[in-house]
Amino acid sequence: MEATKILIFLCGIYALSFAVFHILFWKLFDWKNDLKKINFVNRAIIQIATLRLIYFFVFVAVTCFLFPHELSETKFGRFFMVGLSLFCLGRTIEQFIFFRLNNKWVNMLTIILIAGTILFALPVFI
Repeated sequence: MEATKILIFLCGIYALSFAVFHILFWKLFDWKNDLKKINFVNRAIIQIATLRLIYFFVFVAVTCFLFPHELSETKFGRFFMVGLSLFCLGRTIEQFIFFRLNNKWVNMLTIILIAGTILFALPVFI
């Protein structure tokens, strides 16, 4: 398996890991109790957005696993990979806007997001 295909496979693992992470949100952040503190509409929006992110990350993972050649060799595939890299970059920037950076978990997530920015870009530029 050539290096580009391995990188795209790793992108799939990365995306699948984020899907699992988001599946755990209800337990990790005690949403059963914590979301009761906000109004019904906001509670619904948060949960729906999280479910759509889970779908998105699974979709990205499956795309990486099933279509590595297309992602590395076609104009659309490279465009898709750059878009995913920019998704991670944007989410990294949002870390600095919405979170305090003196928390070890936030700092670790920032590093993971920077890694995703690089990981999704590498198959395009190598």
